[in-house]
Amino acid sequence: MKAAILVELNKPLVVDEIELPSVLEYGQVLVKIYYTGICGAQLNEMEGVKGPDKFLPHLLGHEGSGIVHRIGAGVSTVKEGDHVVLHWREGAGIKSATPTYLWKGNKVNAGWVTTFNEFAVVSENRITKIPSDFDMKLAPLFGCAVTTAFGVIHNDAGLKCGESIVIFGSGGVGSAIAQAASMTSACPIIMIDINDFKLEQSKSFGAMVTINSRSEDVTARVLSILPGGADVVVDTTGIKIVRELAYELTSKEGRTIFVGVPRAGEKISIDSFPLHFTKRITGSHGGDTHPQYDIPRLVRLHTAGKLGLEKMVTHTFTLDQINEAIALLRTGDVLRCVIKMNQD
Repeated sequence: MKAAILVELNKPLVVDEIELPSVLEYGQVLVKIYYTGICGAQLNEMEGVKGPDKFLPHLLGHEGSGIVHRIGAGVSTVKEGDHVVLHWREGAGIKSATPTYLWKGNKVNAGWVTTFNEFAVVSENRITKIPSDFDMKLAPLFGCAVTTAFGVIHNDAGLKCGESIVIFGSGGVGSAIAQAASMTSACPIIMIDINDFKLEQSKSFGAMVTINSRSEDVTARVLSILPGGADVVVDTTGIKIVRELAYELTSKEGRTIFVGVPRAGEKISIDSFPLHFTKRITGSHGGDTHPQYDIPRLVRLHTAGKLGLEKMVTHTFTLDQINEAIALLRTGDVLRCVIKMNQD
């Protein structure tokens, strides 16, 4: 089977044939991958944002859709033929051992879930069953972007009806956060980015005010709308100066939520005095979502016409084009692109 392999940091992925493990271990599931999304987390892995990578070469991807091909001993939440979402947050079922693949006779590492491979051996607790008639092209959004966004709003921020929110970064996660905020009746919803394409797209997900930080003074504009700062400010970029600004624009009773992952060891400077009173700051870990509960709810919302996920997937590529997709993602002219892994 084909897979995209991270062989060296800051280099293109290598697309080549690899060998599956010969035996499924306890709690493992073999899934035929149909679509995978590409998340900023994969760009961070490729660039070594979290520090040296001791697992090279290894497989990537943590949001996908597929069909269960075979199950290992102990697996009880899915069966052969089930349509599933693959996700990085732990869900129901067994946390299995991680698999080892072979490439030209040598070991290729993988985590509990990977999706940049046509077939994947994954841990049972990294997949959740979905209806067989759900669009497999949209299902990867439930593996990270949309579940994270709704978790940020409901679990991390506790956003209430009528509260204000500022979102830094209008990519897939940022736009989904705007949509979740809109469904909570937040007001206003202010989106900030440096890319006009993404800012324009974010309006269809609920952004009421858009600010291009390259051409406008963000602080002046936000404070002209919200003189005391916003109730909630979310940063999806992980950039140092943006995280600091997000905290500054949060009201003295508000909540700052850091979603984007910073570079390893990169510190920020803030005035911590307000934290002794009612101001709060927190780092999000995937919105603290529970896939086995949250994915079925989001599926129902989309089926009822409440989400409109089709607008979020702006580009589709094949596995052989994955480095082109990654290059496009780095330009910012995309919300979410997906890779079609199998052609049938």
